Amino acid sequence: MRIEWETRQLALDEGVSIRALHGRHENSEGGRPTLVLLHEALGCIAMWKQVPQSLAEMTGCDVFVYERRGYGGSSPIELPRPDDYLQQEGAVWLPRVLEAAGLDRVTLVGHSDGGSIALVGAAVLGDRVRALVAMAAHIDIDALTLGGIRAAVERYRTPGSDLPERLARYHGERTDLLFRAWHETWTRPGYENFDLRPWLGDIRCPALIMQGEDDQYGLPEQVFETCRHIGAHARPLMLPDCGHIPHLEAPQATLGAITDFLEGLRLTRPAG
Repeated sequence: MRIEWETRQLALDEGVSIRALHGRHENSEGGRPTLVLLHEALGCIAMWKQVPQSLAEMTGCDVFVYERRGYGGSSPIELPRPDDYLQQEGAVWLPRVLEAAGLDRVTLVGHSDGGSIALVGAAVLGDRVRALVAMAAHIDIDALTLGGIRAAVERYRTPGSDLPERLARYHGERTDLLFRAWHETWTRPGYENFDLRPWLGDIRCPALIMQGEDDQYGLPEQVFETCRHIGAHARPLMLPDCGHIPHLEAPQATLGAITDFLEGLRLTRPAG
């Protein structure tokens, strides 16, 4: 089945413009939720690489991926970010994006920051969210989180490091600002109070909570604590030989697990 991809520029409230990529299956029956992909703290549409296409083919679902404020072709941001920026992205901006895109029923698939945003979004959007997949999401800050961020900052600042150049391929002149937005927010005094547990009890949809066993930014307890607070409709999955980016480091296992999860909920359709 052919998938047509369209780059869209969505106009939101407060003069915000959001760039998105929307993949739709040609001549397919409706009724299935659209997969909405939510990127990491230093991500963008391009950094998902082949994941949108692969998920569209494997699940038979339409796929929608967008860049949050400050990223890619979306409106810029200013620093400092508020302490509740992730909560705002999930509770305020995600619903606005879905409204502007004309998406009613969705499955949220988020990675890292995007996973945390997906948790909040699932809590506030009710039955519009039919399923949730969170990869390497944080519900609080643990010692491994801070250690991983500080190691990345040291690497970024080390002369001769390839990290700034690699990020600049995707973020261009916004690279330094986005890197600062990430590490300065997570390591500043006061942000240690970040805690998404109060949101989790409002998640009613089936949830797959995934993380690599070798994730350098979060302890495994993040997964199990998230599932405990969501309840029996949440399923934990730890991926062996995998770090912080499951969909790129272990794509076959990760995308296969997502597809199997959605098939079990009858939220996919034959793509052939």
